[in-house]
Amino acid sequence: MNTLESLSKKTEINPNHFIRRHDLLPAARLSIACTALAAMFSGSWGVITDLSRKFNISRTFVYMSAAALKETGSVAFGYDFPEPAGIVEEDTFSNRFMLALRLEGQCSIESISNIMKAFDIGHSSVGSISQNLHEFGSLLPNTLTTDNNEIQLVIYLSDEIFAKKRPILITVDPISSAILKIELSETRTSKDWEEHWEAIENNGYIAEYLVCDEGKGLGSAHKKYLGDVIRQPDTYHAAAHQLGKWSGILENSAYKAIEKEYDAYNKLDSARSDSVINKRIEEYEKAKTIAESKIELAENFIFIYHCILSELAVFDQKGNLRDRNEAEMSIEAALSLMEELDIKKLKVPVSKIRRILPELLAYFDIAESIVKELRGFISDEEAIKGLCLAWQWNKGLIKNKKAAARRYCAENEKYCLEFAEGLLQEEYEAVKERVYKELDRIVQSSALVECINSIIRPYLNGSKNNITQETLNLIMFYHNHRRYKSGKRKGKTPWEILTGKKQEKHWIDLLFDVVKERKSSSLSI
Repeated sequence: MNTLESLSKKTEINPNHFIRRHDLLPAARLSIACTALAAMFSGSWGVITDLSRKFNISRTFVYMSAAALKETGSVAFGYDFPEPAGIVEEDTFSNRFMLALRLEGQCSIESISNIMKAFDIGHSSVGSISQNLHEFGSLLPNTLTTDNNEIQLVIYLSDEIFAKKRPILITVDPISSAILKIELSETRTSKDWEEHWEAIENNGYIAEYLVCDEGKGLGSAHKKYLGDVIRQPDTYHAAAHQLGKWSGILENSAYKAIEKEYDAYNKLDSARSDSVINKRIEEYEKAKTIAESKIELAENFIFIYHCILSELAVFDQKGNLRDRNEAEMSIEAALSLMEELDIKKLKVPVSKIRRILPELLAYFDIAESIVKELRGFISDEEAIKGLCLAWQWNKGLIKNKKAAARRYCAENEKYCLEFAEGLLQEEYEAVKERVYKELDRIVQSSALVECINSIIRPYLNGSKNNITQETLNLIMFYHNHRRYKSGKRKGKTPWEILTGKKQEKHWIDLLFDVVKERKSSSLSI
């Protein structure tokens, strides 16, 4: 019996249930990695699956172990390992079907195998599908590159997504929604982010300004590497996220106090003796006083909270650009009033907002420069105001989830657009498109990263959060070149919006073009 067989005998449990194998000795891990790496280079199918079943570990763990051994071997022995044998260079129906199911259909590898077997399509074993997807991903880049070494200014929207406890560093262009770089990292320190942004810059995309939350690594990296670039804190996390939950907390507290007052009032009728009557009257008065106090507290907080949110608006009700200093002063005054409410736990979020307030409204300066640019090609000042206000209502329409609020925003946007159309006449369509496009450069939050998170999350869930860089590369390529079916980007791909060029091919065709190019370039070295 060889070493691998003896190790697997000791560790075999339920072959259909994978668990964390903290008990696997280093010798077992090394043996797994060696066997997997040898199978990948020889093109042997089914070995990865067999290893995962014998040791009750996921295939992702097997691939990661093999990749780690390959990297270590390259460093230790200075040997360039040959590319694994496989069929990823073949532009076949089975490969196309597999990629479509995995990325477009978000199917698990097991589901893809079952579907392909049902239709008798190509290499349909779980192991072969897993290995082919891994090889496809390994041939795709994790950083977007400009064409012909061009330099393009973009907005960096950077954030962290987590697969279990491992951070995924991601930077997106919020206007096009294109992923500029996505990488699986061990840490999220300042150095990690500096290297992340440096790679993006080396590929031709330069930061116009940075939008991110208050993460320590992000903040430190900004000062060290992008210190000459404006950093726009996420206004949602800075204000709405910090204070919004308190509206519900205080409202619920008030409703509970009202219920107690109501119960105390109903108990008055059942009292008979004078002592009981007096006692219950006293309890009712006490409950009434507490309820009135909590109602007043909730109403005062909600009023101040909405005052703060209103100060985040770029334009006033007439379409004029609001003054940044006045907005900061109003928010500071509102925070002082909030402190006077004497809610102890509220002091921490208030102090956080006050600390980042000097940076929080940086987008006002960006808006000012954009409005100046708009005045350069639109002579009618009232038309500019109407379109700016319409754009702001459109943003409200996108952000709101409630039907009544969305309807209100849509009606106001329509009114403003009709006003602008009456002033601009035949120039209206072109001018409106230009104004909306320019104003979209005003980014206040990193909410788009949450949308990207929702795209990635099904793949994380399908692999029990054991994501690999190769899978992230596939997701990034698919997202950047897929065509939106709805929304303001309907009919366009993120790559088209980012580059301004027409994408003629389907994303699968483009993927094979990239794979073939990288395959041929690696063979020619």
